Amino acid sequence: MLLDENITPDWLDSAPEDEQDQEMFEHFRLSVDAGQEPVRIDKWMSAHLEDTSRHRIQCAIKEGFVQVGEKTVKANYIVRPGDLVRFVMPYRRRGVDLKPQDIPLDIVYEDDDLLVVNKPAGMVVHPGHGHFDGTLVNALLYHLNRDSGRQESIPAAAADAPSVDPEKGGILVHRIDKDTSGLLLVAKNEDAQMHLAKQFYVHSVDRRYRAIVWGNIKEDEGTVEGYIGRDPNDRLRFRPVDDPEKGKWAVTHYKVLERFGFITFVECKLETGRTHQIRVHMASIGHPLFNDERYGGAEIRQGTIYAKYKQFIHNCFEICPRQALHAKTLGFEHPTSKKWLQFDSVLPQDMEQLLDKWRNYVQNMQ
Repeated sequence: MLLDENITPDWLDSAPEDEQDQEMFEHFRLSVDAGQEPVRIDKWMSAHLEDTSRHRIQCAIKEGFVQVGEKTVKANYIVRPGDLVRFVMPYRRRGVDLKPQDIPLDIVYEDDDLLVVNKPAGMVVHPGHGHFDGTLVNALLYHLNRDSGRQESIPAAAADAPSVDPEKGGILVHRIDKDTSGLLLVAKNEDAQMHLAKQFYVHSVDRRYRAIVWGNIKEDEGTVEGYIGRDPNDRLRFRPVDDPEKGKWAVTHYKVLERFGFITFVECKLETGRTHQIRVHMASIGHPLFNDERYGGAEIRQGTIYAKYKQFIHNCFEICPRQALHAKTLGFEHPTSKKWLQFDSVLPQDMEQLLDKWRNYVQNMQ
């Protein structure tokens, strides 16, 4: 068995790999041994993938994630010696015990296959890196097992993350930053996960954000595109790069909603979904997100240096003590009904108050 994270099924080659591809998918290449007897590909794959159920493999095959040679195959394909099997699987993180916690959730929609939750700013999505409780996954684990009476911790050895419970739980199919608020999609079963994951992979999901950025953007709308890679001088930052070997292609479309002279309120529509994509892209064109410390937005970028203005900006930072970014709109095809679902969330209070403060400031200047 060979693992090659650069291998991608050909039907996906036209879609640039994004954050979900980088962080939420594993890429595999398996070679069939010379002495292999004829057998169904789903059975053969389950024998060669540790801790992966045959049902999970069948879900991946159903959604077209598995190829032999240049062709997408079905579960009843019979493998033969010399076949090269290439496939993608939604990533299953391990290593963190998952503890159910009774944390209130703002659930926008829920059915037997999925739920959409409106995450508040400041909530970490998944345990790890110093955040082992109080996360969205801890809350989901409690919510989705509340009626079953099963509220003990789920050991890392038994739990698949971002699945929050191996028997009854949700599977995160995308993520947003801790200090970004907004809509997140959670699958409740592997069939739904595979179908939703494919939509994120090929960028058919409608994701629109609202952001407050420094400066007065000249154009009413525009597009920022290019490769984004990790900053070698700061592993917590990303930056535009020219070398495609050192980054992933990213595209953000923006539209101005309201101007305040020193800041601009914009809508950003993601064509891809890289880590920190909007934050990197807006900073790269000279308009970092307001109060985004990591990308230079937590300092005065526009306006005067007078004490009164400095105090005004300081008050604004206190009102919205995080990057001013909200995942407002989420649209996708339902995995079972195949109907298009579209969800919208209200702007959070901190960003709304920030905009009101700027509206009053501009009005008083006139």
